[in-house]
Amino acid sequence: MTVLGIETSCDETAAAVVRRHANGRGEILSNVVLSQVDDHAIYGGVVPEIAARAHIANLDGVIRRAMEEAELGYHELDVVAATAGPGLIGGVIVGLMTAKAIAFAADKPLVAVNHLEAHALTVRLTDTVAFPYLLLLVSGGHTQFVQVNGVGSYERLGTTIDDALGEAFDKTAKLLGLPYPGGPEVEKAAHRGDPKRFAFPRPLAGRPGLDMSFAGLKTAVRTQAEKIQPVSEQDIADICASFQQAAADVVGDRAHRALTRFTQEFPQTPPVLVVAGGVAANARIRAVLTQAAEQAGATMIAPPPALCTDNAAMIAWAGAERFAFGYSDPMDTGPRPRWPLDETALPILGEGRKGAKV
Repeated sequence: MTVLGIETSCDETAAAVVRRHANGRGEILSNVVLSQVDDHAIYGGVVPEIAARAHIANLDGVIRRAMEEAELGYHELDVVAATAGPGLIGGVIVGLMTAKAIAFAADKPLVAVNHLEAHALTVRLTDTVAFPYLLLLVSGGHTQFVQVNGVGSYERLGTTIDDALGEAFDKTAKLLGLPYPGGPEVEKAAHRGDPKRFAFPRPLAGRPGLDMSFAGLKTAVRTQAEKIQPVSEQDIADICASFQQAAADVVGDRAHRALTRFTQEFPQTPPVLVVAGGVAANARIRAVLTQAAEQAGATMIAPPPALCTDNAAMIAWAGAERFAFGYSDPMDTGPRPRWPLDETALPILGEGRKGAKV
């Protein structure tokens, strides 16, 4: 099965062609990502209107390049897939409408992909992991533990009750005057810093349940930075290192608890912790999660960094997986700015609604 995937949910304009073989093995034939970082850098964050206009201007060329690199014509595709949500609605509309046009013109089935499900299933493209497995989804808008039972079957076990982890990284970077995008810059500065200099809190660590909180940690960073003004480069490096270690300790603690629960529910299944989303590219987070998995007798797997951040290969793969399991979508399928992975999960009250429902 050969699938064209389109991703336009935020500030990457992306298209890819992926093949799913009969035995379930995945193969990436092309994966083109055009970043809009330079367009948004002067604003310190993504501007939805600018992002949508950039998708309109660039998507046709990105798709053409993806098809050329795959050395295929549209008639050789089996499925056309696109992100239908969640995300910035202007960008989602651009990608989904383009996919509908291609599917209609080429007489191919359409699969409308949940961006979060694409993250959840990417590991089956890279490592052919069997169901069920435990997923930690960590990105700029989402931080949650999800039990992945199968394609289209997800159970949210825990989520952030306030800020997503990626958002906390980005806001820490902005507070300290680091360039956009902030997450990688915090990690870069942390390499030069002392993670023990500042005793930042570990919110909810050690407590029952699997929910997480990062707003208090972010506030502690701001308070400490204000206390030692003016901050030197070494101060910034030490704050970043201490913040990153605190965040890693929180997710490590919750991961160990989540794996304990998973092994109790599936005693005959070798436990696997899959980490996906942009923050999964952070080396320190990966190291702490690997240690937590080893302590729980589990295996930690994260896709390559290029497949952790937003890309279209994961959308194409999710489309292939869904179509293989009998899912396709009508042409009147609409874009969704909010689309929870587990639609049966109760929303978290207060600020946590974003982490629970986006």
